[in-house]
Amino acid sequence: MPGFKYAAKDAKGRDVSGILEAKSRADVIDILRKKDLVIISVSEHASRFKFSLNSIFRKKVKLDDLVIFARQLATMVDAGIPLVGALDILGEQMDNKVFAAAILAVRSDVETGSSLSEAMAKHKSIFSPLFVNMVKAGESSGMLDEILDRLAEYLEKTNSLQKKVKSALVYPAIVSSMAFGITLLLLLKVIPIFKTIFEGFGASLPAPTMALIIISDTLRKYSLIVFCVLAVILFFLSKYLKTDKGRFRFDYILLNMPIFGILFKKVAISKFTRTLSTLIKSGVPILSALEVVGKTSGNKVVETAIDNVRANVREGENIAEPLMRSKIFPSMVVRMVSVGEQSGELEKMLSKIADFYDEQVDAAVTALTSMIEPLIIAFLGIVIGGIVICMFLPIFKITSVMGA
Repeated sequence: MPGFKYAAKDAKGRDVSGILEAKSRADVIDILRKKDLVIISVSEHASRFKFSLNSIFRKKVKLDDLVIFARQLATMVDAGIPLVGALDILGEQMDNKVFAAAILAVRSDVETGSSLSEAMAKHKSIFSPLFVNMVKAGESSGMLDEILDRLAEYLEKTNSLQKKVKSALVYPAIVSSMAFGITLLLLLKVIPIFKTIFEGFGASLPAPTMALIIISDTLRKYSLIVFCVLAVILFFLSKYLKTDKGRFRFDYILLNMPIFGILFKKVAISKFTRTLSTLIKSGVPILSALEVVGKTSGNKVVETAIDNVRANVREGENIAEPLMRSKIFPSMVVRMVSVGEQSGELEKMLSKIADFYDEQVDAAVTALTSMIEPLIIAFLGIVIGGIVICMFLPIFKITSVMGA
């Protein structure tokens, strides 16, 4: 049975804390309430030496779960259900246990006097700065239900956009992995068999065949060293990509890739405009909105450009001019933003840009899918077909000599 660490105050205002074993966090809260204690916090207590597969394979909170949560919470708030009660219901019925625990923790914080946005801000791995800022704007404006509905709509569109991009990348990734596996199998298992056969011929082998045999022998003899070197390279590369400089360079390469770069750039523009539009429409101040947009952009190059825009806006400039100087956003986007600023309808103009680029992403995904298939087939034909031809060259040579 899991243990839960709690902190509370008794009837005389004295601090009370300890660890209780119970089936769930809700059971601990019920036990403490029966003791007439005012609950401050209840969290799962993990033993220092406790080993659990759940701690390794923690179930992530998906965008779909956040959409459902925002929709249902908006409906309950609109229906007049108290926030604590609504969070209690949502926490109990949520299938994702990680998300359910976070919701119940938020409920406990709200019950003890925290605002909803402050309670959510404690769970950064689940509730993004965008989510927290929009909830904060909803609380301050008294339109929490409307803001949550707007947030759910934004998350739905963002989720749809991400799925489109993933669908464009999954097929080439799977086929490329299969091609790599087949090539490795041929080099490690099949070519050595042919090598034994060729040694019985006692004749010189063609240069392509010799090169392939040398590659195969090298991989077989030094396979452990090769894989260790690759593992070390990947380890240091992952460390480098976690630095600001490394992430910036990687994202810059992504945006400038020959085929996928256009798609990534369109996704970045769509996400930027829709996020900024949603935040402005929800009443978030422009400087705070730009800060949130930068943090949630998912691309370090775009984040740096937005940070520069925010710095210029703080000094009195409009948004359009620094956007143009960044050289990331097309002139059409900059002009529409400028028109939106001048007309006082920036959020509507940003929303139109986002809708336009969503359609552009659809078209780009369709075009890429139709383009990638023949490219992958050609790649497989060249690599695997080349290996097969190199292996059969000596046989063709011997057959021609015997025929003569």
